[in-house]
Amino acid sequence: MSSGVPVEQAVEQVFREQYARAVAVLVRVFGDVDVAEEAVADAFATAVQRWPEDGVPPSPAGWIITTARNRAIDRLRRESSRDDRHAQAALLHAGSEPVDTGAVPDDRLRLVFTCCHPALAPAAQVALTLRLLGGLTTAEIARAFLVPEPTLAQRLVRAKAKIRDARIPYRVPAAADLPVRLGPVLAVVYLVFTEGHTASAGNRLSRADLCAEAVRLGRLLHELLPDEPEVTGLLALMLLTESRRPARTTPDGDLVLLADHDRSRWDAELVAEGQELVRACLRRGEPGPYQVQAAIAAVHSDARTAAGTDWTEIVQLYDLLMGLSPTPVVALHRAVAVAEVQGPAAGLALVDQLTLPGHLVHAVRADLLRRLDRRAEAAEAYAAAIDRAGNAQERSFLQRRLGEVR
Repeated sequence: MSSGVPVEQAVEQVFREQYARAVAVLVRVFGDVDVAEEAVADAFATAVQRWPEDGVPPSPAGWIITTARNRAIDRLRRESSRDDRHAQAALLHAGSEPVDTGAVPDDRLRLVFTCCHPALAPAAQVALTLRLLGGLTTAEIARAFLVPEPTLAQRLVRAKAKIRDARIPYRVPAAADLPVRLGPVLAVVYLVFTEGHTASAGNRLSRADLCAEAVRLGRLLHELLPDEPEVTGLLALMLLTESRRPARTTPDGDLVLLADHDRSRWDAELVAEGQELVRACLRRGEPGPYQVQAAIAAVHSDARTAAGTDWTEIVQLYDLLMGLSPTPVVALHRAVAVAEVQGPAAGLALVDQLTLPGHLVHAVRADLLRRLDRRAEAAEAYAAAIDRAGNAQERSFLQRRLGEVR
C-alpha cells in the first residue's frame, strides 16, 4: 500500500468507523437484520483477502456496502430458489428499497428506533443495539450484561427473528409519536456511550469510535426533538463527560482518576457547549435523570481543581437523582460524594449496604478502606475488584493500588 499503513490496520479502521453505517444501510435495503449482518461480515472478510493486492479503495465504506449488497443478493437468490419465503421476501424488499426516511433521515438512528420497538424486551433492545450499532462481539456484550455468552447469543437470535417474523419495519414512528419510543432510545444511546467511555473488556480504557457515534446520535436526536428536556440532558451529559477524555489516561494509556486530572487538558469547547445545554435544562424546570446527571457533570466542570469541587451541591443533586432513579449504581455514586463531604467512614457505611454485580462497588469500597488506613481489608476489596474487572487498564490501576496497600 502506498500509504504504508498495513492492510489489516486499514480494514480494522474501516470496520470501527463504518460497520454500523453499513449494517444500517443493508437493513434498510433488505429488511432483515441477519442478512445485513452476514453480508457486511462477508464484505469485510473479502476486503482482508483483496485489499492487499488491489489496494484500499478510494471509498472504503462505499466498497464495503456495495460488496455486502451483492453478497446478500447472491445468498438470497440461492435460498429463494429453495422456496425460502424469507429469502424471497428480502429480495422483494431489496427490489423496492424505500426512499422515504420518515421523521428520522439518518440510517443509524432509524436502526436504533427499530431495535427499540416495543415488541422487543428491554434487555434485547439494548443488546441488539450494541451489537449492530457498536459492532461489539457477543462475548463483549455478554460481559457488559454479566450474563453467560450462550444466554446473550440466544437473546440476540430471538430479537433478530422477531424483527424479521413480525415484520417490524425499518422506520420510526411519526414525529408526533416519537416521544413514546424515546425512553429506550435514550437508554441505548447512553449505553453505547458508556461502553465507549470505559470498555467492559479489552486492552484499551475507552473506545473513541463508540463515544463519537453516541454523541452524533445524541445531536441528531436533539435536532429532531429540541423541546424534549431529557434529550437535551443526555447530550449535555455525554459532551461534558467526553470533554475529559484527553486527561483520563497517561501517554502510556494508564487510567487517571478524575481527582488527578490535569484539567487544562479538558476540551473547553465541549465543556462550554455542555454547560449551555445544562442551563437550558434548568430554565425549563422539568428535571429528569439525564438532566440531573448532566448537572452533576457541570458542577465538576466548574471546578478548576479537584479541591475546588462543590461536593455539597453534588450530594444534593444525587439526592434528587435518587428520587428520580433510585438504582444501586446511583446510590454508589452518591456514597462517593458523601465520602467527600462527611469523610470516608460515612461513605463506607453507605457502600456496605449495597449489592452490585461487577467490580465497581468493590473498587469504591477498597478506596474508602485505603483512605481509612484499613489496609488488610482494602487489599481484600482490591483483589475482589481485580477478579471482576474486564478492562485491562482498570485491572492494571487496581493492581497498582493493591500493591500500595500491601
